[in-house]
Amino acid sequence: MAASDDVESLARAFSGVGVDEQALISVLGKWHPEQRQHFRKATRDFFVEDERQFERWNDRHILQLRHEFLRLKDAIVAWTMHPWERDARLLKEALYKGPQYNVLIEIACTRSSEELLGARRAYHSLFHHSIEEDVAFHVHTPEKELLVAVLSSYRYEGPKVDEETAKLEAKTLSDVIGKKGLNKEDEDVVIRILSTRSKLHLKAIYKHYKAITGNYLDEDIEGDSRLKETVQCLCTPEKYFSQVLDASLRYNADEISKEALSRVIVTRADADMKQIKEEYHGKYGVSLGKKIEEVANGNYRDFLLTLIARSGE
Repeated sequence: MAASDDVESLARAFSGVGVDEQALISVLGKWHPEQRQHFRKATRDFFVEDERQFERWNDRHILQLRHEFLRLKDAIVAWTMHPWERDARLLKEALYKGPQYNVLIEIACTRSSEELLGARRAYHSLFHHSIEEDVAFHVHTPEKELLVAVLSSYRYEGPKVDEETAKLEAKTLSDVIGKKGLNKEDEDVVIRILSTRSKLHLKAIYKHYKAITGNYLDEDIEGDSRLKETVQCLCTPEKYFSQVLDASLRYNADEISKEALSRVIVTRADADMKQIKEEYHGKYGVSLGKKIEEVANGNYRDFLLTLIARSGE
């Protein structure tokens, strides 16, 4: 449980009575999900109990904090949010800002079934539509069917994998993807497999596809960035996230790429950050922490380093 002194000091900071950013980083960066939940429940001036049983930020305070913290504020606000609300707001922003289809795929395919269901419930509560409804209405490109399918998925998460079925589906994918272009029927087959099978089953398909073709599945669909991102998020998320982080940490990165730095670190700090750091170091020859120290500045840098340190080495 969060210490009462910490809750009180954070409440003062979030009330606009000056902000000790170093104190915020020190306290928030070490809190576990249960401690952040206690903070949400203990500070009712900032959070509203939603009828779907999660604590959502009061919109007025989000606006206030965004004026207060500059770039650090996005990471601070996102870190203290309930994960369902955080993902729901990321989905909304991704749909209307760009749109950023990769973020929709990222959330749909790297969250557990319960986490994705919670995000969909939060989206409905916050925006009075379903995310599937908004995607179906606003997306007019070929990605629509894939996006609706993965966002509405509720996958089996048990340990059982039918290896024979996985082999057959790997062969089916190799036959389909080996063609020069996917027709509508082929696309439906790929989307059905990617949106309905468990992640363990898909990893088995990924392995068998390599054995059959000599290539990895995401390599053979290089020309379709959305399918490639879907496969990576489902089968090799650490590879996907390390690539996103690399793009965000380049000196010539655009603003959207830079925003991904906060998003990935905040959303993965309690999940698979250890694996992401290992993949990043192996792929780019430098530790993620060292790269952040080179590129980011000030308290924002310190907060990110605090979060990635939670997973150990």
